[in-house]
Amino acid sequence: MFKTNEYFDGNVKSIAFESAEGATTIGVMAKGEYEFGTSTVEYMTVTSGIMTVQLPGETDWKDYKEFETFMVDKNVKFKVKVDGDTSYRCLYK
Repeated sequence: MFKTNEYFDGNVKSIAFESAEGATTIGVMAKGEYEFGTSTVEYMTVTSGIMTVQLPGETDWKDYKEFETFMVDKNVKFKVKVDGDTSYRCLYK
């Protein structure tokens, strides 16, 4: 069965499931700025919109567009900004 998650007062929502590649979520973010923490390695792919990301240890922000993927190590925090509703797929390894 699917598990739903809600964060940041409902501004980020996701549905978790087991894909052929492993634990996965598909989610949406409303316009805003967010800081996420990880407990596993995460591969995040933007599926709609643009995500501006500041990865751990970086001072610069980088834009990720539709179908672009970035990786985040486990046990770290990273920041995300979106200027409008944005969707993503996150694969946990």
